Amino acid sequence: MNAKQTENPSIFKLLLKILQGALIGLGAVLPGISGGVLSVVFGIYKTVMELLANPFRNFKTHVPKLIPYGIGGIIGFMGIANLLSFLLEKYPNPSVCLFVGLITGMLPSLWREAGEKGRSKGSYVSMIVAFLVILALLIGLNLSSIVITPNFAWYLFCGFCLALSIIAPGMSFSTLLMPLGLYTPFVDGIGHLDFGVLVPGGIGALITVICLAKLIDSLFEHHYSLAFHAILGIVVAATLVIIPFESFTVSAASCIVNLICLAVGIVAALVLDHFNSKVDVKD
Repeated sequence: MNAKQTENPSIFKLLLKILQGALIGLGAVLPGISGGVLSVVFGIYKTVMELLANPFRNFKTHVPKLIPYGIGGIIGFMGIANLLSFLLEKYPNPSVCLFVGLITGMLPSLWREAGEKGRSKGSYVSMIVAFLVILALLIGLNLSSIVITPNFAWYLFCGFCLALSIIAPGMSFSTLLMPLGLYTPFVDGIGHLDFGVLVPGGIGALITVICLAKLIDSLFEHHYSLAFHAILGIVVAATLVIIPFESFTVSAASCIVNLICLAVGIVAALVLDHFNSKVDVKD
């Protein structure tokens, strides 16, 4: 009897960690939901960053703790990639509106996270500067009609953005890739296990972790508010650029569909935020 009581909670806790890992993996690839934020919510962000910052010193103590989350992360990441690729190909404008809704619905959560350690004038300055810089950059790319053709170098950049979405809470890699037209081919390559995408993406992610893990960990440790508010500014600017405004004027039917998708995304993100705030899943 006692053995069963001890065993069942252990199995339940293991399954719960795998589920949490799956949600983090899904958040890493799904627009608007940051895998980094979910790892903070689930109480493993510090463990992940300590492992990435000092992998040899922390390997034995940290890897066993993270294995269930890693298994779940792979399941969530790979499981959603093919679905996203299909939706973006068949229903591009409604899909983007759904993603914009998800991002919009996550903004209150990001705002709370950004202010967790207080706000200063510098916090608002960093947010505004990041917003203006990214907005100007992306609008400039659109106005100059630069067409980005995905190749090895660009997939390296995709891997950089993917790793950044894990080690920098609040940063969704889709935020940077969608305005550049790289999100769909990258996700499609992941979903179809295309090594022409997986290899450079993996190299880019690995280089990012090696070069930036300690820096970003230190940045959030000592300048949390400035860093998080800058990420918030980047998210808002990139989201504004991907909104398919022209699709709302094509017909009344397309406008209604897009608005419904936008609303569904907002509600889904708010529900997830509510769930995260109510459920204590930290070790």
